[in-house]
Amino acid sequence: MTRRMHLNAFLMSSGHHEAAWRLPESDPYADVDVQHWIRLARIAERGRLDSLFLADGPALWQGIEYRPAGQLEPTILLAILAAATSRIGLIATASTTYNEPYNLARRFASLDHVSGGRAGWNIVTTAGRAAARNFGLGDRPDHLDRYRRATEFVEVSRKLWDSWDDDARLADKARGRYIDPAKVRAIGHRGDYYRVAGALNVPRPPQGHPLLVQAGSSHDGKDFAARYADAVFTAQQTIADAQQFYADLKARAAALGRDPEAVKILPGIVPILGSTEAEAQRKAQELEDLIVPEFGLGQLSETLEVPVDRLVLDEPLPDDIPDSASIEGAQSRSGLIVSLARRERLTVRQLIGRLGGGRGHWTFIGTPEQTADVLQEWFGNGAADGFNVMGAALPSGLEDFVDQVVPILRERGLFRTEYEGTTLREHYGLARPANRYSDQDASANASTVNGSV
Repeated sequence: MTRRMHLNAFLMSSGHHEAAWRLPESDPYADVDVQHWIRLARIAERGRLDSLFLADGPALWQGIEYRPAGQLEPTILLAILAAATSRIGLIATASTTYNEPYNLARRFASLDHVSGGRAGWNIVTTAGRAAARNFGLGDRPDHLDRYRRATEFVEVSRKLWDSWDDDARLADKARGRYIDPAKVRAIGHRGDYYRVAGALNVPRPPQGHPLLVQAGSSHDGKDFAARYADAVFTAQQTIADAQQFYADLKARAAALGRDPEAVKILPGIVPILGSTEAEAQRKAQELEDLIVPEFGLGQLSETLEVPVDRLVLDEPLPDDIPDSASIEGAQSRSGLIVSLARRERLTVRQLIGRLGGGRGHWTFIGTPEQTADVLQEWFGNGAADGFNVMGAALPSGLEDFVDQVVPILRERGLFRTEYEGTTLREHYGLARPANRYSDQDASANASTVNGSV
């Protein structure tokens, strides 16, 4: 079978560029406008993209005076988008640090049923301090503790999704029997972080398990992704760095006994398109001219964990920036940003400009043909299984990609012309997970649904 790209549309209100909302054509209130999100979802589905993705965090953004800060709860929004679309996958971010497994497993199982098997969960551990304060904590848990908690959280969730056999519901009207109780079982989980009796109060999801996505690129993040992720969203600035990440993660998955081809790696790209290079550069410059430096400084200070008064706009980054491994927050992203600044000898002002489009994701400025060329180069040379497409301005950036780049990829045999499956797992070419309990003796290996922990 011909290998084909996977394309995900990463949606963010008026666009990923921090100044996109200031463009004359942008709607500054798009963040809470359901019709705006429906339009974006339908554009992505028209392009036959595999999925769309909504980021999230349980805290108000820093610098709200400079950028739209509203964030609708993503699983609620995706339930609406499920009704407005029919085939595209629907991926929502949810934190393992500030949720409980039972509620979240139920939410994603419900979304998978509502959408007919199109749900995905982007698993995050949430690095920011502001979120911790919203949940009664003095500070965020440390990096390693967050990942240990995430590991158990996902294990519990998968047990809960498997707590119903696929054929548990009899719906036998004549006999008055709705469920075979032997096929719905308590999971009886006791761990370091959670005690969960189960079973889930939602039948097994259509996909078995929703698609599991992970986006951390730290050492702990890569280990976690290798063990659990079906798809990995990553930020890489060069093809060499992307190839290294790709090979490393595939090797980690293989070492755990997984098929490396069952872990799809999608670097983020912020494409800024023009009919000519000059037009694309003009669009990029228009966005950069609208950047408010104070916002960029605040974001950079938070990510690098450096006091903002130490960041001087027209000077390089300080020499003593903390090593990324010592940072308790976004380790991989801080390392990427420092490497970019050092490699290209950027001043803080220039660095802010480079980060404005995608917060460290790769920004490519050029024609549709040039964009298709670089995507093909990465895809064909061990750097990516596809891409996380991040429109700098929305909806225009997504429309341009769907209408101008996707047709070129199709002409080259690199992307589908029509959906071939109905579920998100089918779009990504992934098998439906077996139920861990279905081939076991329920009486010997799990308590009944009325059991207790």
